[in-house]
Amino acid sequence: MTKNVDYHQVIAESSSNSRESQHHFCISARTVECMSCTTILVGKKASYDGSTIIARDDDSGSGRYDPKKFIAVAPQDQPRHYRSVLSHVEIDLPDNPCRYSIVPNVLPNRGILAEAGVNEHNVAMSATETIAVNERVLAADPLVELQPANKAANTPEIPGGIGEEDIITLVLPYVTTAREGVARLAELLETYGTYESNGIIISDVNEIWYVETIGGHHWIARRVPDDCYATIPNQLGIDDFDFDDAFNTQREFMCSADLREFMDAHHLDRTMSAAASSGFGFQPTSAFGNVNMDGGSNSSSGAALRRNHFNPRTAFGTATTKDRIYNTPRAWYMQRYLNPSEDWDSPAARYTPASDDIPWCRVPENAVTLEDVDFLMSAHFEGTPYDPYGTLGTSESRHRYRPIGINRTGHMVAMQIRPYAPETSRSIMWISYGSGPFTAATPFYANVDDTPAYLRDTTPEVSTNNLYWANRLIAALADAHFYETSNAIEEFVESARAYGHRLVERTDAELREMTAQSSASESQKSTETAEITEDASIAIIARLQQSNEEMAEYLRTHVTKLLNDVLYTSSNLMHNSFAMSDRWN
Repeated sequence: MTKNVDYHQVIAESSSNSRESQHHFCISARTVECMSCTTILVGKKASYDGSTIIARDDDSGSGRYDPKKFIAVAPQDQPRHYRSVLSHVEIDLPDNPCRYSIVPNVLPNRGILAEAGVNEHNVAMSATETIAVNERVLAADPLVELQPANKAANTPEIPGGIGEEDIITLVLPYVTTAREGVARLAELLETYGTYESNGIIISDVNEIWYVETIGGHHWIARRVPDDCYATIPNQLGIDDFDFDDAFNTQREFMCSADLREFMDAHHLDRTMSAAASSGFGFQPTSAFGNVNMDGGSNSSSGAALRRNHFNPRTAFGTATTKDRIYNTPRAWYMQRYLNPSEDWDSPAARYTPASDDIPWCRVPENAVTLEDVDFLMSAHFEGTPYDPYGTLGTSESRHRYRPIGINRTGHMVAMQIRPYAPETSRSIMWISYGSGPFTAATPFYANVDDTPAYLRDTTPEVSTNNLYWANRLIAALADAHFYETSNAIEEFVESARAYGHRLVERTDAELREMTAQSSASESQKSTETAEITEDASIAIIARLQQSNEEMAEYLRTHVTKLLNDVLYTSSNLMHNSFAMSDRWN
């Protein structure tokens, strides 16, 4: 039976009335997802099959673990009047939403938090990557935070802006391309503002756009070059911006209409001029990095810095000691893995884990696969002295940097939009729940009316009847006995992903056959084309849902077995174990 989410009920529920809220609620909107999440984006000419791929770990804030679920949202369940739980902003929504699938939080105490989703037009969104802007930006365009009513001063409540809680719900159901998504998000940011700094990813079969909020109302967006991947680890990441393109063809860049004037008025550009450099090798410049250069590589894609270019990371972002512990090592490791022939480890290496100038995007040495993405989103610096499970380095080095795949990961969703598949089955969401090193991402078709109960009906309390809690139990048990349980986990990961690929290939083949039969039937009964087309669409969605159920049933069986194996191994290794034979050893 289809179980649609009632968004009106979700929005209305109060966090103070649920016991679960006491474990998961954050004190203020600005700390909701503080310093969490990792993102990788893969352009269509950089991926193994020509797909665009966007992937993000959704990591909870420190000390909190947010249960996740996979649901389909029907148009009739999308609210027409929206009220944010955290900021209390109220927004009237259009009357024509489309169907979409998301992977939100189970608990409603901080709102919907859709996190990752794909709509029926094959537009995907991942929101958000928590980033930070510097104090100069915050002073020039303050964040729009909720101001509670003050009875003593007789002042009313003033709502805040939009944030991670809201973005996918407000954008995804109303757009048919990634560019439309950027435009709608921009309008919302400029109208209502935001109470936090975020990076938002929007993709379709042709393009991937990455949007970064600049203060309360401003924004920039850059298209991921088709032959590149981009890495984002909780920092403002875009390191090259072209005003000429943004204010003309918008082929690669977009931004707030007044961004140039905003930067000028508040002295935000930091591009050095010839006068300031006293002639020590700097090119002549004017405002906003207006230069003419034939060489150099200030752009992350290797392009030379040209007229009207500037570095947003330097102008708007941060580069602190905490960044070099928590953020930059993740970008370093992802790029080390995808461009392994470069020197990453010697004293002369161009980039180190603490480098502030690691490129936002670059061309990989080999086409990037879903397995690469899953590995990187689960990575704990394998093969380096910084692996918390490793044997290289020292005890200090193994805990020096924040890994990518951490205990607080709620889910990883990699959204693959495939150019060679029909529109009805083009989008696949590769989903994993829980801590990445102990699980695997497996494929689920997005264009469906309902999702499997094993991923949909996640409970607030621990239960082995759903994937989220089973995976979290496996991770908690295996962590203390990493090497003793690693063979069982590796076998599960390899088998699950292989089964997923086979299932997608088989389903695609059956859908091609169904489409061929439907086309033949339509040509014979041209007067009933509309009815037959509708019936065919219903049949296709039913087949997609069947495939998803098959994947879920595979996971239920094999995750249960893995839990049994890990529990058995961990039980044998308990510190209070004892047998009579131990006395004589």
